[in-house]
Amino acid sequence: MKGKMIIISAPSGSGKSTIINWLMQEHPELRLSFSISCTSRAPRGTEQNGVEYFFLSPEEFRQRIENEEFLEYEEVYEGRFYGTLKAQVERQREAGENVVFDVDVKGGCNIKNYYGDEALSIFIQPPSIEELRRRLEGRGTDAPEVIDQRIERAAFELTFAEKFDRVVVNDDLATAEQEAFDIIREFVE
Repeated sequence: MKGKMIIISAPSGSGKSTIINWLMQEHPELRLSFSISCTSRAPRGTEQNGVEYFFLSPEEFRQRIENEEFLEYEEVYEGRFYGTLKAQVERQREAGENVVFDVDVKGGCNIKNYYGDEALSIFIQPPSIEELRRRLEGRGTDAPEVIDQRIERAAFELTFAEKFDRVVVNDDLATAEQEAFDIIREFVE
């Protein structure tokens, strides 16, 4: 039986990666397999190629776009691309894995449109823009101007929430994790 797709999108700093990691570590019964996206940005911290992302140069990324190798892709900031390779997703689905996508909102909408009812889309919403700024600043990974860009983008991304099957507000992490688990468990069973 082919696996299903679980799309999780959110503005940067909303907690989507934390929720995804919790689901994958604490709930093996869901048979979740992470879809590793490609990006043209440099690795952060301890990120490794083929683990968190496939790191490509902007030129390599553009070549793969031209070759129509992506299920979805987005130029999030000038010269900074993110995308999901079709071939990898299909290999995972054929193996019966439920593929989890950690993607931006446009990518999430594109994957949902491509797979329809075979995919579940969840939007992780921060309690407020102010809280989102506090979280991003607390990470200590981005310069102030990058945080300002992320906040500006987040305001835009929040307008996409209604396009998702479900919205989980992350004002308390444990509650948001449990809500995401319940939604996904119902979908994959």
